Amino acid sequence: MGEDDRGAERAARPKRADARRNEKALLDAAAAAFVASGVDAPVRDIAARAGVGTATIYRHFPTRADLIIAVYRHQVDACAEAGPALLEDGPTPYAALERWIDLFADFLITKHGLAAVLRSDDAAFEALHSSFLDRLVPVCARLLDAAAASGEVRSDVGAYELMRAVGNLCIGADSDPRYDARRLAGLLIAGLRRPR
Repeated sequence: MGEDDRGAERAARPKRADARRNEKALLDAAAAAFVASGVDAPVRDIAARAGVGTATIYRHFPTRADLIIAVYRHQVDACAEAGPALLEDGPTPYAALERWIDLFADFLITKHGLAAVLRSDDAAFEALHSSFLDRLVPVCARLLDAAAASGEVRSDVGAYELMRAVGNLCIGADSDPRYDARRLAGLLIAGLRRPR
């Protein structure tokens, strides 16, 4: 068996539970470091936050671009997975929608630390925006549909339109302490409510 065959075999095997936990901790630490210090945060700072050595980071993510993409996807996945869970566990579909929009706004505000890099000409970043939409628009649509079906919100607003509005409210929220994008997103969601 050649080296390429062994590498393909390792890539095809599912990760052990402890390896998945370590990778999640590493991605959470990298996201926090990116929010605090930008995407150029030193790898040693990320490693310290995650409680691992720098070699562990490089083993998982050989380049900074690999790490940035993984953080972005990890955050999108967390936001996508939260929608159905909130709908199942929330007291009402509107409450689930409201909570999900809070999480979405948090994601957008923290994502702005990645914005300059994600807008770069690096081909590795090209597909991220479309995968973001592919994952999150259906989640938002499901929440909106459930809230509309329960009579809690109006039914003439689409998921993409709502997400775009929240996104626009979040621009600059990380750079001006006087501006509270989360509060404004809450007002936007309250404006969807049907009069009683």
